[in-house]
Amino acid sequence: MGAATQPEVVAAPGGGPGPRRGWGSLGPVGLVLAGGVSVQFGGALAVSLMSRAGALGVVSLRLVVAAVVLLVVCRPRLRGHSRADWGTVVLFGITMAAMNGLFYQAAARIPLGAAVTLEVLGPLALSVLASRRAINLVWAGLALAGVFLLGGGGFSTLDPVGVAFALSAGAMWAAYIIFSARTGRRFPQADGLALAMAIGAVLFLPLGIVESGAKLLNPTTIALGAAVAVLSSVLPYTLELLALRRLPASTFAIMMSLEPAVAALAGFLVLSQTLTVTESLAIGLVIGASMGAVRTQVGRGKARNVT
Repeated sequence: MGAATQPEVVAAPGGGPGPRRGWGSLGPVGLVLAGGVSVQFGGALAVSLMSRAGALGVVSLRLVVAAVVLLVVCRPRLRGHSRADWGTVVLFGITMAAMNGLFYQAAARIPLGAAVTLEVLGPLALSVLASRRAINLVWAGLALAGVFLLGGGGFSTLDPVGVAFALSAGAMWAAYIIFSARTGRRFPQADGLALAMAIGAVLFLPLGIVESGAKLLNPTTIALGAAVAVLSSVLPYTLELLALRRLPASTFAIMMSLEPAVAALAGFLVLSQTLTVTESLAIGLVIGASMGAVRTQVGRGKARNVT
């Protein structure tokens, strides 16, 4: 089974303990948090770009630019990989393209905060299915309560099509967690991520061209799209891939509940969106759940070291 049903610390390729320098010095928890901040600020920037290039156009720019950057930086080897390796990376690429496309379709129809709130239900469901400890069910439940509170206690007033897109994006997010972990085990460094991003870009680009056409060639649009790609794809996906080599999938999934809180902060700073008391309480709940998940993981690691 994959990482979702094997919530153990994953070693880096070659049997080593994982990255020790550079980004790896942040530790798996720091990597996840840094990735979350980057992707949500990139998402806030993408919302302002949709009026110029459309939702599918933004996704196309994001995937294409991210793929080019990762391919140039990583220069992944195309030979020496098994059929199973290629199967995994192709599924990872399809998952990334679907996750991005579905989410931006949701964000085009419902508020960004609500879209992120609904999307995070996917990782939360994964945390319940992947967990082998009862305490993780408590953290997942606490985070889930915060997620619904952040959504105002219900979503009946939202566009049902947008809600469906957001929930579907959440399912793809859960699949992304699984295939990211598998890809990280099969490919060195970020090679698998670069290949998967290229696959996703090739699959999605025709959709962006059909919707936006020549708008994708506007220099300002390209520049903003490149910024979105770096903030929302290159940095967070690389950091999360490194984190999943050393962090159980169940803990990682619960930590994803921080995304609505980070999105709210990005919305306040970038889009001038303010928080109500209820929304602030919801953020406190999801942060508390994430902190509990981290403490559980740290305690489990110490117990293994003692024994």
